[in-house]
Amino acid sequence: MRGKKLWLLGVGGGLGVMSLFVALLVVGTYVAAAGLAGGAARGGAVNLAKGTVPAAYAPLVQKWGNLCPALNPALLAAQLYQESGWKPKAQSGAAAQGIAQFIPGTWETHGIDANKDGKRDVWDPEDAIPSAASYDCKLAKYVKDAPGDRTDNMLAAYNAGSYAVIKYGGVPPYSETKNYVSTIRKMEQSFASAKGGGKGGGGRVNPSEQSAGAIYYAQEKLGTPYLWGGDGTAEDGGKFDCSGLTKAAYKSVGIDLPRVANDQWNSGPHPKRDELLPGDLVFFGTDLEDPRSIDHVGIYVGGGHMIDAPYTGAKIRFDPIDSPNYFGATRPTAD
Repeated sequence: MRGKKLWLLGVGGGLGVMSLFVALLVVGTYVAAAGLAGGAARGGAVNLAKGTVPAAYAPLVQKWGNLCPALNPALLAAQLYQESGWKPKAQSGAAAQGIAQFIPGTWETHGIDANKDGKRDVWDPEDAIPSAASYDCKLAKYVKDAPGDRTDNMLAAYNAGSYAVIKYGGVPPYSETKNYVSTIRKMEQSFASAKGGGKGGGGRVNPSEQSAGAIYYAQEKLGTPYLWGGDGTAEDGGKFDCSGLTKAAYKSVGIDLPRVANDQWNSGPHPKRDELLPGDLVFFGTDLEDPRSIDHVGIYVGGGHMIDAPYTGAKIRFDPIDSPNYFGATRPTAD
């Protein structure tokens, strides 16, 4: 970013003052990132970050995520999210079923009646979530002697089978399996409380130098009209919707985000309101207990404000973040 102009001039006196304020925050973000480059502390139990798992499933995930050393609640949450997006009636073209996407033959062998209602129901999260944790831990035992990270090997076995992990001495060289493991391990930190510890959780939530570049990108788009579904492409006339703007801003600094706002929620750890730093994504929803209700996102710039693409008929602008539907924040992490 050296040599680049750091603020916009004009578009009204108030906007000019705010843009100068943003410029100072951009510089401050670089300083903060450099000062905290040492990384987060590790160790201790892993707890779920508030609001990352739908309230109906959070107790199950927290309990069963501690079933064995290779598993933790944040990892189990990331796996379930990757499998079904928390949809208990999900069904794939390969006949995988339910919130944990069990193939019928695997369910027949490994499904458990966790809620003790007399039946093993793949469509019931009260059975399927504990069954996923139980199956994970069985797989971890099957591949315990394979070289490499035990949790990576467990996830690879869930995706490709334990035989493949043993055969290849770790995560097999299948692109689908390698992506499955990588995606879940990255999302794991998104579901872990900042107070938790262990692999994928805990400690101080560090800022990223890329966040300064993302702010700069978004700042350059101030005044651009909103377009629902807009990604800022030539076909879109350079226009954005809210998540299109945040995706493009972080794409400009080499971080790929999902396309829609409620998926972007899972792109990194979740700082508290009083821990926000410029560049954090801030989210808004209709149900503060359910991340799938998130319907808006912006890029925090400090001082209680964000840059966002608000709605049809509006332009990309500065808006306050404090409102009754403020859901929380995410600090995107590099791929």
